[in-house]
Amino acid sequence: MTPLEGLAVVAAGVFAGGINTVVGSGTLVTFPVLLAVGYSPVVANVSNGLGLVLGSVSGAIGYRDELHGQRARLIRLSSATCLGAIVGAILLLTLPADAFEAVVPVLIVIALVLVIVQPFLAKKLAARETERHPHGGVLLWLAVFATGVYGGYFGAAQGVILVAFMAILMDEGLQRINAAKNVLAALANLVSGLIYAFAADVAWLAVLLLAVGSVVGGQIGAKVGKKLSPTVLRGVIVVVGVAAIVQLLVR
Repeated sequence: MTPLEGLAVVAAGVFAGGINTVVGSGTLVTFPVLLAVGYSPVVANVSNGLGLVLGSVSGAIGYRDELHGQRARLIRLSSATCLGAIVGAILLLTLPADAFEAVVPVLIVIALVLVIVQPFLAKKLAARETERHPHGGVLLWLAVFATGVYGGYFGAAQGVILVAFMAILMDEGLQRINAAKNVLAALANLVSGLIYAFAADVAWLAVLLLAVGSVVGGQIGAKVGKKLSPTVLRGVIVVVGVAAIVQLLVR
């Protein structure tokens, strides 16, 4: 890797750390950059996941005020994320490279639809006096598990999917949901990354450069994201999700 290529990887990490903290889909920036500097798809994927862990942690720290009071919820959902990430990592190591990726655009479309209709569904539930589980219940646990599988395998836009499910299945503000999303995404990347570190080839220089960039980006993203209204944040999620779909389809 040349010095210029190294700077490009760091810059991609900064952008990915920021966008992951606010929404998700940072992988759609860093993964192509790692491919462009010469890494194979599998090496780029596993190195990318490990490199962005500290960025998600940085973003979660930036959202620490919004995490207050969510300990029980995070413990419950973290079990789903970790188990799902283990399954996703095993799938990546055993299945053909394009087996799971074929459904990624469909998953993102579903997530975006859920984000868009979430306010409408929330009002309908309130009108019917339907009490939602404070932690999302079994449905959210299963949804987070499935998202963890996806995050462990590839991970692009897993934040979008997590926000969508949590916003619909929990009675909670979008900023606090976004804070919880950062913790869960970090766990998914960490758990799958630890498996890859022992069972797959990892480009440790790329991991280091992405980590440095994403930590900086995570702090920037937290400062920007917390200032956005729920409507604007929802709009950003939709825009990023659409961009993710386009990039995946033309890749």
